[in-house]
Amino acid sequence: MSGTLALTEQLIARASVTPDDQDCQQLLIERLQAIGFTCETIEAHGVTNLWAVKRGRTGAGGKLLAFAGHTDVVPTGPLEQWSSPPFVPTHRDGKLYGRGAADMKTSIAGFVVATEEFVAAHPDHRGSIAFLITSDEEGPATYGTVKVVEALQARGETLDYCIVGEPTSDATLGDVVKNGRRGSMSGKLTVKGVQGHIAYPHLAKNPIHLLAPALTELVAEHWDAGNEYFPPTTWQVSNLHSGTGASNIIPGRAELTFNFRFSTASTVEGLQQRVHAILDRHGLDYELDWTVSGLPFLTPRGELSNALVSAIGEETGVSAELSTTGGTSDGRFIARICKQVVEFGPPNGSIHKIDEHIELAFVEPLKNIYRRVLEALIA
Repeated sequence: MSGTLALTEQLIARASVTPDDQDCQQLLIERLQAIGFTCETIEAHGVTNLWAVKRGRTGAGGKLLAFAGHTDVVPTGPLEQWSSPPFVPTHRDGKLYGRGAADMKTSIAGFVVATEEFVAAHPDHRGSIAFLITSDEEGPATYGTVKVVEALQARGETLDYCIVGEPTSDATLGDVVKNGRRGSMSGKLTVKGVQGHIAYPHLAKNPIHLLAPALTELVAEHWDAGNEYFPPTTWQVSNLHSGTGASNIIPGRAELTFNFRFSTASTVEGLQQRVHAILDRHGLDYELDWTVSGLPFLTPRGELSNALVSAIGEETGVSAELSTTGGTSDGRFIARICKQVVEFGPPNGSIHKIDEHIELAFVEPLKNIYRRVLEALIA
């Protein structure tokens, strides 16, 4: 068994359902300290975070490359539906099964073993290496990576490169690298009317009827055209609620929940202003509460993406595509202190599902790709 596979299985065997780390990070600390890393644990509200650094040769002027990821996993779902216990790493049909196999314990094991091999081959390496690991990515993401980033900001520390080990690949290992993510912003809209008997509509004001023209306009609105890296911004209704349940009452209020997935072609302020302008134009009596869960980030083609795409090609023969599709990730926080953030990991077809797995044939190549990037950027 390879060192990467062995470490992956050790991590899978720890039932680290978010935000409980189950000492996964302690296992990493033991490995990293053995090769010269200084490790710092930052805990808050049941969340465990690790910041570990190994500095490069003094006076060499090398850059800092960070590996970032999460040890927490999503709940298993019904245990009886799993073909094998989710926290017992199991080989079957050329695959490794277990919760976290793809998202993202194999990536973390690849980070560690790649770093061990790199340090052994380049003990006098010029650049620095860091690990930013959290147990709060699959949960609210309130006390995880964002807290480590805030601590580093307070110290004035920045990163030059960061690889987040999210499962980005699609059909095969290495076909997709994420060089950015869209932002996510939600709104909870309450439109006020006047409740009344449905037989006397002139004595009431139906908030659904009042909202309908504005809703039609919001649905039809062209928010932006996207750009070279991002598709156009989207606006979608996720919930619409009104009424008492009775068929003879005009409701007194209507509640609508919606979400923007937006690119760097738009801003939070600009999108909010445009929504308010449409609602105001229709004369609605309303309240609107906004929640921004993540800003968009983008790493244009450059040193890090070029090194990663090259490493993928050399190791697998696959020509990687840069993409910004998908949901949010902790990259949105790391981008505050790092200009070059990319995400790369194994195929994501089974993540969060029953019988999550990774192809055994992808484990070593994944580690080798990470090592090749270290060699290209900080040796």
